[in-house]
Formats: sequence, structure tokens, C-alpha cells
Amino acid sequence: MSALEANQKANDLEAYWMPFTANRQFKANPRMVVGADGMFFKLSDGRDLMDGIAGLWCCNAGHNRPRIVEAIQKQAAELDYAPAFQMGHPKQFELASRLARMMPGDLNKVFFTNSGSESVETALKMAIAYHRARGEGHRTRLIGREKGYHGVNFGGMSVGGMPANRKMFGSLVNGVDHLRHTHGLEENRFSRGQPAHGAWLADDLERLCDLHDPSTIAAVIVEPLAGSAGVILPPKGYLERLREICDKHGILLIFDEVITAYGRLGTPFAANYFDVIPDITTTAKALANGVIPMGAVFVQDKIYDAFMQGPENMVEFFHGYTFSGNPMACAAALGTLDTYEEDGLLTRGSELASYWEDAVHSLKDLPNVIDLRNMGLIAGIELEGIPGAPTKRAFDAFLQAYDKGLLIRTTGDTIALSPPLIIEKSHIDFAFDTIRDILKTLD
Repeated sequence: MSALEANQKANDLEAYWMPFTANRQFKANPRMVVGADGMFFKLSDGRDLMDGIAGLWCCNAGHNRPRIVEAIQKQAAELDYAPAFQMGHPKQFELASRLARMMPGDLNKVFFTNSGSESVETALKMAIAYHRARGEGHRTRLIGREKGYHGVNFGGMSVGGMPANRKMFGSLVNGVDHLRHTHGLEENRFSRGQPAHGAWLADDLERLCDLHDPSTIAAVIVEPLAGSAGVILPPKGYLERLREICDKHGILLIFDEVITAYGRLGTPFAANYFDVIPDITTTAKALANGVIPMGAVFVQDKIYDAFMQGPENMVEFFHGYTFSGNPMACAAALGTLDTYEEDGLLTRGSELASYWEDAVHSLKDLPNVIDLRNMGLIAGIELEGIPGAPTKRAFDAFLQAYDKGLLIRTTGDTIALSPPLIIEKSHIDFAFDTIRDILKTLD
């Protein structure tokens, strides 16, 4: 084998099994990103691709931000890694303190993870262990919701409710049940912002309490806004009612804010937006602007305090990760928070929300559009599926958008948009003009 042949084989596409990707389709016609700056990716063919989805809901500050780059470079030369167990480093505590000050209510304690999936697993274990620490070890049942997405680990898949993510992996975790979803297409079609109908669906939790007995239920986990299922919004009053029922029965309420945290709705967290405070909040993605994997779980003081019992030399919670609070990730997160603060990004979405909403709903009368949903700087454009070919119409839109210089996300037959929070009105115009042109000609 020649040196040229060996190099080509080393760079062969076949070795890498890509996540959540049609591998064969991609490898037949690769879409390669080689650089990024601001609102744009640079492609291997030299074209610019406007980022309409903040990477994967995670690059909220855009790309190649100087403070984040500088923070990582400096940290690499200072302290690349520190043991995560029985040892600490200053940036872990600095970051946790800054994050705790941002959170509403008594969500004052922070546990670091490396992804949204790990944040969810951590939250579920905390909930069950919390009840046991309080002498209510019989509370082991977990309640999720249909169409929910809580990552890809076994606990997250179990409380999640997306069939394609569950069907190949057996019976998953036992003792899990699900609320009905809030995708009220007939009642709430083309709603602007939060839909008016469907708060009564929260009473499904009372039905499950009657079925299982509330004394067996540890926690309910929901996304305040369901992103991966196609931007499904909570009806007015729905989250408030869930909070009320959880309080009534001593059940912990977990908000999965992996997508909504750090400014996506025009507030720091969805809990601020809806004025509903959960007991536990999971985050990841935009915490470090997608630059280095990192997640954080926030818990109310009462949960942390329940574990701080017994001999002081004993480990209180037998859980954690080798890379929990990794120095490089903490540096990236601190640089990200600095960038959010300096650019006002945690609330910038509220300034653009009206313009964004009008742009979303300008697509209402286009062919195959059966619903439009928006909140903050998020949009869902639901398309009529092709009989016998689910997801094809939206995927065709994805490929056409890519060719026209716009990156969109598709889930089922829904186009999802969640751009970096640095987006300008001209970028919004380009995105929706491009999508409009595509939808006019889409089969």
C-alpha cells in the first residue's frame, strides 16, 4: 500500500458510526464543517452555512467567541485536569456560585455532569435517593411524559416518550409511567406563543396518583418546552398545575432545561419565563456554549441538606463522573457566562421575540404547513407527512436548506429552529425567506 493509499484509508468515512444520522446517506454525500465564526459555519467546499439551530441547541453565544477561546487556552496551560473525587479546584466553586446566583427560588446547589443525558440520570438518582434519605424509600416510581426527550441513557429513555428512541432497547427501567403529551394540534393549531387549551392535561398526574398511589412516586420530569419532539409548548396553566399537584402529594418536580436554559426563551431559564420553580433542574448544552461538553443539575437546598447527614467523613451521594467539573469545561463555562453577560444574551431573545414570531407565522398559508409554534427564539414548523414515507418531506427540506446556505433541524416531519442568540433581524429574514422558497416547491 502506498503512502497516499494509506492516508486515504486513514481518512475513510467508514470507521465512524455517526450518532442520530442516516449514516449511509451521509457517507454517500458528506456535509463537512471545517470552521465556524459568529452566525456561520464554514463548509469544506468553501461555502458559508448560516447556523439556524445553534449547533444542536447549544451554541447560544454563536461561534468562535473570544472570551471562551481565551479562557480555554489559558486553562490548558494552567491546569488541564484535576481529580473529581475528594479533590477540587477553584473554578468549580466559582462557576457553581455564579450559576446558583442566576437561578430562581432555592435552587442553590449545583452538581456538574458532562451532558444532558448525564444530567437527567443524575437528577433521577437524586430524586429517588432524596426520598430514601428522608425515610420514604418506598418512593421509587418515576413519571415522564409522552413525546418527552431526556437523553439516551437508560433512565432518560425510560422517562422519555419518543418511540423511535425506545423501541430497540428492551423493557428499559421498571416503575416508570407517562403523562399524556400536550401536542394539541386540533385545538391549538397556529397558536402564537403559549397555546390557550390543554392545561387540564396536567391532571393526568392525579390519574397516575390514583393508579399507583402517590406515596410510591418519587418525581415527575418534564421539559417545560419539548424541543426534540418538535417544539411542543406547554398550554397556559399547565406547568402551574403540575407544580400544584406535586406539592399536594410530596412529589419532586424536575424541569429538563437542557434546551431552554441560558437564554433560549428570552429569560435565563424557563423557570423564570413561566414563573414556576421546580425542585430540580437539569441543564447542559449552552452552559459552555457547546465548546466543551458540560452539564449542571440544580437542586433546592432541602434536597442537598437531606444528604448532609451521618459521619462527616462518609460520601453522602455515591454518584459522579471522572469529568465532573473538569477544569477545561469550567473555564469554558465561565467564559460563556462572561459573554452572555457582556452581550446581554440571556434576555436578548425577549427583544427579538415579536419579530421572530411574525416571521414564523408568515409561513402559515404555504403548502403542507399544518402548524406553526414559537416561543422565545425557538420555532417549530410542522409539515404534513407523506403517506408511507414519514420524515421524508422534512428531510428533503433539510437538504434543500443546506444547499441554500441554511442549517435547520428536523424531527419527524417538523422543522425546528433555535438560532444563536446573537442573531440579527437580517439573519431572521434570510432564514425564513429561504424556508419559504423551499416550502413553495417541496413535494
